[in-house]
Amino acid sequence: MPLPLSGIRVLDLTNVLAGPYCTMVLADMGAQVIKLENADKGDTSRQFEPQVNGESYCFAVLNRNKKSIALNLKDPQGLNVALKLAAQADIVLENFRPGVVQRMGLGYEAIQALNPGVIYASMSGFGQTGPYGKKGGFDIIAQGMSGIMMMTGEPGGRPVKVGIAMNDIASGVTALSGILGAFIGKLRFGQGQYLETSLLEAGLAWTPWEFGAFFGSGEIPTPTGTRHRRSAPYQAYRSADGYVTVGAGSGKLWLDFCEKVIAQPDWPSRPDYKTQALRTRNADALERDIEAILMQHPTAYWVDKLDQAGVPGGPVFGYAQILQDPHIAARQMVHELDHPIIGPMKTLGLPIKSSGDLNTIRTPAPWLGQHSREVLQQLGYSEEQIQALFAQGVAFDQHPDMARSASPA
Repeated sequence: MPLPLSGIRVLDLTNVLAGPYCTMVLADMGAQVIKLENADKGDTSRQFEPQVNGESYCFAVLNRNKKSIALNLKDPQGLNVALKLAAQADIVLENFRPGVVQRMGLGYEAIQALNPGVIYASMSGFGQTGPYGKKGGFDIIAQGMSGIMMMTGEPGGRPVKVGIAMNDIASGVTALSGILGAFIGKLRFGQGQYLETSLLEAGLAWTPWEFGAFFGSGEIPTPTGTRHRRSAPYQAYRSADGYVTVGAGSGKLWLDFCEKVIAQPDWPSRPDYKTQALRTRNADALERDIEAILMQHPTAYWVDKLDQAGVPGGPVFGYAQILQDPHIAARQMVHELDHPIIGPMKTLGLPIKSSGDLNTIRTPAPWLGQHSREVLQQLGYSEEQIQALFAQGVAFDQHPDMARSASPA
């Protein structure tokens, strides 16, 4: 059975993380993603360390299942190739600063004139309109301006960035949902459309509890470490050899935690712990009381007790620990494949498991311009024309000696 997006053509003009994450998922679902890169150095993330045999491992993790064509878009011939690709695309994505693609000649209006049914998605720092619309934006800027850094970290500390590029990934996921929604709309009603999102808005959209508390009571979310703002015990607690997370905020889980895990059956009747609201209000005292018990045994001991009692809990792992955990192996979240330059490598597995054919990891990320010749051939260029484009620097292939012997992607 074909993958759901088999036969769907995507022109990927995006760079670094937010856009490439979105197009990776589209590619995993079967779309033919052609990544159009600058003929000079390609996607900025190709320069990221670590480099293995001259290829960025980080880039390779994020750009599987795609094809790469490298063009000089400042040359009219290069732009003409890009427009031919756009004319055939079902979906086009870009994440330049607002106005840049218009100046390049690849904005929505130019492409829609050639391809009226196209779905065109833009991602930017702050959106295409508004007072900040022309501002450049990276993940750290969006995290700072969205209020997220002021609610992350330990109480009284400096603003803290989320450990991953949260707003970048949020923007990629938000664009993905919009693209799939627009594509379903096109299947039903026959019309393409333009859509756009931003790092700022996508991150802000992930704050529903904080939003509700602010407009419901004027509450300003401040850093709470690992604690929940509405539930306790719900945080990481010290054990004898590390930390253990406990999620026992509801009435039944709190009773089970007290009686079956920490053997404190009288705690639920204590005046300061009787309700979730009281436990949350008295979280400092609750933390001291719980840690006085948990620090008597190692994390593994308490995780076993929590599991036996049916109370959600777990160890606080370092990144190396989770990647080597047998559960992650069982869930196939570390996937092995062979890259033509890097060699044997690992990439993130598929987080969605399904009963049917939904997504697959089929091919490694391309080297810069790996499919330039192939894509030009598919566009109808003759061998003589292709040779001329390469000779003039309009098209580029980083490893032309390998291109002809590489298996088609």
